[in-house]
Amino acid sequence: MQTLRLFALAAVGIAALTAAAFLTFSLTVVAGLMMTAALGWRALTMKAKPMPVYARAEKKPVRVWNDGRGTIIDM
Repeated sequence: MQTLRLFALAAVGIAALTAAAFLTFSLTVVAGLMMTAALGWRALTMKAKPMPVYARAEKKPVRVWNDGRGTIIDM
C-alpha cells in the first residue's frame, strides 16, 4: 500500500512539474512572439528622420622641418 501511494505521489509531482514547465515555456514563447511583432510593426511603420551628415577633412600627417631660417610646420 505504501508503494502504491508513493507511486501516486510521484506521478502527481511529475505531472505538476510538467505542467509548470509547459506553462513557463508557452508564456515565454507568447511573450517572444509579442515582442517580435511589436518590433516588426515599429520597424515597418517608422518614418525615416533626416539625419545630419558631418563632413570631416582627411587627416594628413603633420610635417615639421627646419630649413635653416626657421622651423616650418606643414599642417
